[in-house]
Amino acid sequence: MRHTISALVENKFGVLARVAGMFSGRGFNIDTLNVGPTHDPLLSRITITVVAEAEGTLDQAIKQLDKLVNVIEVTHFSERTSFVARELVMLKIDAGRETRSEIIEIVDIFRAKVVDVSTDSIIIECTGNENKIRAFLELITPFGIKEMARTGNVALSRGYVAER
Repeated sequence: MRHTISALVENKFGVLARVAGMFSGRGFNIDTLNVGPTHDPLLSRITITVVAEAEGTLDQAIKQLDKLVNVIEVTHFSERTSFVARELVMLKIDAGRETRSEIIEIVDIFRAKVVDVSTDSIIIECTGNENKIRAFLELITPFGIKEMARTGNVALSRGYVAER
C-alpha cells in the first residue's frame, strides 16, 4: 500500500540525505520524493511516498523519522487523514497538424495547459491527484511521449493547523 508522509525540516545541508537514508536503510522503496522551501526560508517540506506492506513497520519508521535532528514535524497522510495531495506532470508530445486538435481536446477535458508549441511537438502541464494524472497519461500516451517529468505528491492537511 502507498503512503504519503510529510516532514517539516530545518533547511540545512544533509537533512534530505538523512531522511532518505532512514527510509532506505529500513528497506522502504521511496516511490516519490519532493523537497521545497516553505513560507519560512529556514524551513523546508519533504513529501515522501513509500510502499509499505506492514503498517507497524511504517509506524516505527515514522517515529524514528520524527526523532531525527532537524526534523520539526512529521505527518502521515492516510485514508483516516483529511488532506489534499497534488502532482505535476510535464510532457513533450509528438503533435503534427493531423493530431494537434485531438491532443488539445484531451488537454482541455483535463484542465491541463499547453505551455509550449513547436512545429512537431507540444509541451503540456497537468496538475491533479494521482488518479487524474494516471487517467490523463492513459489518454495522451498513444500520441507519443517524447519526454516526461513528473513530481510525485505534495500534500497538506486540510483545515486549520497552528503555525510553527
